[in-house]
Amino acid sequence: MRTVGVEEELLLVDAESGDPRTVSTAVLALAERRAGGGSAFESELHYQQLEFGTEPREAMSDLAEEIRRRRAEAARSAAEAGATVAALATSPVPAGPAIGEDERYRWLAQRFGLTAQEQLTCGCHVHVSVESDEEGVAVLDRVRPWLPVLLALSANSPFWQGQDTAYGSYRNRVWGRWPSAGPVEVFGSAYRYHQQVRTLVDTTVLRDRGMIYFDARLSHRYPTVEIRVADVCLDPAVTVLLATLVRGLVETAARAWRTGDPPDPVAVSLLRVASWQAARSGLEGSLLHPLTMSPEPAADVARALLAHVGDALEDSGDLAPAERALRSVLDLGTGAQVQRELFRGSGSLRTVVTECAARTLG
Repeated sequence: MRTVGVEEELLLVDAESGDPRTVSTAVLALAERRAGGGSAFESELHYQQLEFGTEPREAMSDLAEEIRRRRAEAARSAAEAGATVAALATSPVPAGPAIGEDERYRWLAQRFGLTAQEQLTCGCHVHVSVESDEEGVAVLDRVRPWLPVLLALSANSPFWQGQDTAYGSYRNRVWGRWPSAGPVEVFGSAYRYHQQVRTLVDTTVLRDRGMIYFDARLSHRYPTVEIRVADVCLDPAVTVLLATLVRGLVETAARAWRTGDPPDPVAVSLLRVASWQAARSGLEGSLLHPLTMSPEPAADVARALLAHVGDALEDSGDLAPAERALRSVLDLGTGAQVQRELFRGSGSLRTVVTECAARTLG
């Protein structure tokens, strides 16, 4: 069984006003004290953010339990610092940049200017174990067309600086301003992948391998494929669905590689269009079907993803839970749909933030 780990970025906000709070240093210190050392939490680019990573898990039930526990721990430490956490991929209310003092963050701010300042965005990264870099690159080559569907499922950032952006995932559009972000070509081998990474770093535009912001990459820290396309999900159950589908995609792609099935050579330009459409509509309207690159109803494309990974999920015992979870998302809506519904009901973006902070704990 392949192991799965999740990294989630959370927004630190005022529990009453919904304003982002620059308290990550205090929250991290409190979390470290609670854990007695070895905290699962880390700083992010902005002081208004917090990140945690789970342990590698085989059972999705264990992953679900840890995600909920980490979110609850983050909320407790944030409360001691006079704030709370919200699983929102962008801040609905206006927020000014507050970049951390870490030397790396200062370099990013100086090098990339407004692009770095505007990256108060929260994503969800899913790590799935692979046996080798060669298998990992074979997986990257074969999952490319399906990544926009994951983005659509996770869409949770409709508001930006107090405005409705008309997107389901505006975070994706903001994140795409980094020079190395987005979809990439078929590599064909681990050698060609690493050669491309070296070439990009050697340009000196990027600081190091950590700035390889591909939608999916080989992790430079773990023996995993890292899928980085998703917004942080408002409902932790959607995070678990996302992780389930990603593991299914990795296993399905690895099986295709072992049997000699070639990757789909769909052009990067088409993948960019598919990602734009997924960011724009989420699960409303249409998505580009990964097998045809033609528009189809978003719900049908989401079901096509589930069918694509069905054999792998059946073998891991995850098919029935994934079917239930997908039906729930299609019925209840993405985080972006929930945020807009809350705004329609209250007329207040601050209410959207405070209500989503409550929902963050599931």
